[in-house]
Amino acid sequence: MRVLFYTLKQSFIQFGRNLNMSIISIFAITCMMLILSLFFIMALNINVAAETVKGEYDSIELFLLDDTTKKEAKAMIDDMKQQDGVSDAYYKSKKQALAEFKERWGDNGYLLDSLKDNPLPNSVVIMIGDLEKADALAKHAESYEGVEDIKYYKSTVDKLLKATHFMQIAAMIIMVFLIIVSIIVVSNTIKLTVFNRADEISIMKYVGATNWFIRGPFLVEGIIIGVLSAAIALLITGVVYQKIVELIGDQVYSMLSMPMVETEYLLSTYGWIFGALGVAIGCLGSLVSLRRFLDV
Repeated sequence: MRVLFYTLKQSFIQFGRNLNMSIISIFAITCMMLILSLFFIMALNINVAAETVKGEYDSIELFLLDDTTKKEAKAMIDDMKQQDGVSDAYYKSKKQALAEFKERWGDNGYLLDSLKDNPLPNSVVIMIGDLEKADALAKHAESYEGVEDIKYYKSTVDKLLKATHFMQIAAMIIMVFLIIVSIIVVSNTIKLTVFNRADEISIMKYVGATNWFIRGPFLVEGIIIGVLSAAIALLITGVVYQKIVELIGDQVYSMLSMPMVETEYLLSTYGWIFGALGVAIGCLGSLVSLRRFLDV
């Protein structure tokens, strides 16, 4: 307990003595973590978008021409139900489509009441039981007369998955780069304290103090810098992201039918990541700065 108390006391004393450099280090690492959080937020929202689209990927919707009759639509439905891989098919009127659109718009749905005519088409919805046959079913649907357009999500899902993969790789590269820079920043801060205590460290080694006993206060000082930086970055990220969700969250859902990731989920997901990064950066920065003096 005495060793632990000494380590904590000494680390806070060193932090206070080096306050200006500590604040500069915290500011620099916080900025780096904020840049990293930007990529995390983008990657997480793209992942959610991909999963949302995947949920609708089990259906193909055939938008019908205005002069396509219900009898012709029924013939399409009957034919599609005979196709391998189709679990169900049904007719959706333009009235039903508008009602669904209003529901997606939520509180802004009343804006659609001002429309003089319903601009949405009647459609046939095909539910896919076997996704591996989705491409063949979409191609088969193209042969029907009376179809104006086909709503099929596969290409969108593929693009979103590629974008997600790219964002993950980019985030990893940037994360490694920022961690290296952060370690250097912490290392330089700790070095100032080490230089100031060089004689004291030499005496401690001479009287038999172990390397880890000497490292202790410096490790804790580095951890303090890293954790404070992570906490500040997480707080700023949460506040700014919450404001963004409040400003454009409903509009994004209305236009794309995809919700933005909730702030609470974002903070709970990345809170421990930021905390772990802060501790790791502080420890590594301290260890690097002590190598010369402890010959390790």
